[in-house]
This record gives sequence, structure tokens and C-alpha cells, in this order.
Amino acid sequence: MEFRGACVLLGVLLLTNGSFQQSPPKKKLVKKDTTRDPAIQQLQKQVDDIVHEINILKEQQARQTVCLKGIKIHGKCFLADPLKKRFHIASEDCNSLGGVLGAPTSSDENNQLRDYIRQSIGPDEQVWLGINDMTTEGTWMDHTGLRITYKNWDTSNVRLPQPDGGQSQNCAVLSGASGGKWFDENCRDEKPSVCQFNIV
Repeated sequence: MEFRGACVLLGVLLLTNGSFQQSPPKKKLVKKDTTRDPAIQQLQKQVDDIVHEINILKEQQARQTVCLKGIKIHGKCFLADPLKKRFHIASEDCNSLGGVLGAPTSSDENNQLRDYIRQSIGPDEQVWLGINDMTTEGTWMDHTGLRITYKNWDTSNVRLPQPDGGQSQNCAVLSGASGGKWFDENCRDEKPSVCQFNIV
């Protein structure tokens, strides 16, 4: 009986030893640091460049679509929004489209914008411009915070030339009824607007 037990024990030991010898030794996994590999870095740079170019193309396509719906004037596209809104909401809506409230920088641009507004919104409408004096009373700035160089204020009323609203009227409008002249108005008034998109 003892002999039989010893044989069984010897057999188990032989089987166990054989199984250890048959299985290959485990290798320690070493993860290769691919971020330092110049080829991987070059590929990542190419992918990033392609994504950047695609985003530029999407932006250009969106601007071209805006130009088709609106009007192109001096390297800018303008798109009228007939929905009446307060100045700040109109400005935010233009920003969400990738533009800003329009701000003419020359007499010709102002006249073309006036004609476009009269045709697209109505001959007697006033539209918000991207011009205000909220920061400093009497210092009219554009959306970039720079002082405007071109002005088209209505000065026909000699006693009260525009801008005449003082601290209660800090936002500018272009008036179709007054031939494209500008007026200062209360920013909380609701008026149509025109968005401006620079063409790249």
C-alpha cells in the first residue's frame, strides 16, 4: 500500500514538473513608448494639419453660403436678419454664426448696405450696427473695441444732431428711411439686424 502511494506521489510530481517545463517562461511585457517615435509624431502632425485644413474649408463653405443668401460688399458678406431683437441678442446670434453685427467702414459700403437692407427687410426699417458707446459715452467703437473711423450720423436736425441720446442710447442703427444715416438708440429696443462675415 505504501509502495502504491509512493508511486502515485512520484507520478504526480513528474506530471507537475513536466507541465512546468512545457509552458514557456512568461515574458515581461514592455510597452513601447510610441510618443517618442519620430514617425508617429510626423503622422500625428499630418493628421492635425488635415483636420485644421478641413475646418478652414468648412468655414469658407459656410461663408460662401452666407454670401449666396446675402450680399458681398468689399470683401465682406452681409446677411440681413429681419427678426426684431435687442442689440445684445442680435450680436450673440451673429457671433454664433461666425460673424459680427455689421459695421460699414466707407460711404460706398454704407450705401450698398442701405440698399441691401431696404430690399431684404424693408425700405423704412432700422437695423442694428456693430457700433456702440457703452464703454465710454461719446466714444463709438466697433466689435473689436476700436474707435470707428467712418461715421454716417444723421446731422439734418441742426438742434439735435445724431448721436443725441446720451447715456440712454448707446447702440447705433442704420436707417433705410433716412437714406442710410445712423442714429443712436436704446440697446433694449428690438430691431432687425445685419451680420457681417469677413471673407478669407
